[in-house]
Amino acid sequence: MSKLLRLLCCLVPLFLPACSRIEPPETEGRLVVAIRETPAFFQSRGDTASGFDHDLVTAFADSLGLKAHFIKAADPFELNDLALAGRVHLAASLPLGNGALQYSTPIRSVRQWIVGHNEVTGPERLSDLAGKTVEVLAGSALADSLRGLEEKSRPVVIELAGVNEMDLLARVAERKAELVAVHDIHLDLGVNFHPELSPLLQLPGQLEVGWAFGGERADDLRAKADAFVATARADGTLARLHDRYFGHIKRIKADGIARFIDDTRTKLPQWRRHFQQAQELTGIDWRLIAALAYQESHWDPLATSYTNVRGMMMLTEDTADYLRVKNRLDAGESIRAGARYLAELVEQVPATARHPDRLWLALSAYNLGMGHFRGARAIAQRMKRDPDVWYEMKQVLPQLARPEIYARLKSGAARGGEAVIMVENIRSYYDVLCRVEPPHVSPFATQPAFRPPGSTLPRPSMAAAPTGP
Repeated sequence: MSKLLRLLCCLVPLFLPACSRIEPPETEGRLVVAIRETPAFFQSRGDTASGFDHDLVTAFADSLGLKAHFIKAADPFELNDLALAGRVHLAASLPLGNGALQYSTPIRSVRQWIVGHNEVTGPERLSDLAGKTVEVLAGSALADSLRGLEEKSRPVVIELAGVNEMDLLARVAERKAELVAVHDIHLDLGVNFHPELSPLLQLPGQLEVGWAFGGERADDLRAKADAFVATARADGTLARLHDRYFGHIKRIKADGIARFIDDTRTKLPQWRRHFQQAQELTGIDWRLIAALAYQESHWDPLATSYTNVRGMMMLTEDTADYLRVKNRLDAGESIRAGARYLAELVEQVPATARHPDRLWLALSAYNLGMGHFRGARAIAQRMKRDPDVWYEMKQVLPQLARPEIYARLKSGAARGGEAVIMVENIRSYYDVLCRVEPPHVSPFATQPAFRPPGSTLPRPSMAAAPTGP
């Protein structure tokens, strides 16, 4: 943010009438939060919202016995403005450093990157930035960092309003911008959608990001926020939320993502209606079923493994018989059967597991079979890990390959590490599909499709389910 803008931010509250400032949360009866709409941090659709910042702030509001009410800000400058004016109780995800605001204990640290297209030779040293044009979000700390470089390294900084970090990265991917500056976590997300992005140069230092508080009565709320963040870090809440939204984003290499995106253009159109029919049958988002099918067969209806697992959804003979599949190499039949089987597995995962964890756990059972999955849950309990949380089970499943562990299990040994990789890959593919493919709404649907974090699935028959796909 420029010095002039920062000065204006400090002066704004002095000229606002007292009635425009918000009452304390207890008086308001809610926690009013300024937040930016950014993929994986805060995304809203109708009356529902999700994202790392959304979930963490909502948990903080719950700890106060209140509901969170979100006010969307267009850019970091507006976040600062709302907090300084005392029109919100807190502003989410602002880098520490504005002396006119109070901040919570840092929630995360971020590094700052200059990003370009992988087919263009970019700056290798800070001095190479001199005279280059770098685009950043309007009002962002990145603009300050770039303008704070020594004159011999200082680029021309263009601040764009009304966009988010993914929009900036898309401009580079589409050759509309030469260079942009973003935080590392946004870069990792962006590469999942635009594999042609290349991290070129890391700026010095790192930024601490936390919640910002303005107004004259911020001390008490900031102290409560500090206590909440400390507890969330100690009890694993922060780690679980980070895994929920970011734990899978670096699993697939850039060339794998590029191939997948190409396949969405060349292969997917032929099978889209089958995936959408499977959604209508099971209530599971068709894009998730498609992501599962891609992980299993790369959308090859004739795929066959050396163990004779076959078809689009790579069904075993036992599972195909159980699901009454006549021809595993019939793409539509395979897709519908695989989706039905996944729906059954979701229902067999104990209801104590909440979505999206329940879905990720069911996907691991799709790979392992329910017998091995139940064995892994028993191991988790012995290890004092939560078997209802995917973040915890990711640590447990690889143990199924250790002799001293599987010797005590009725189901025996299993390649649990492969199940973890499978689920994380599906999560990555699903993220991409949600960005490039619209949801399917059936004219006959009585309820919306299940999407993580999702809603209730139909209850299929539980009789004589096989142990794996």
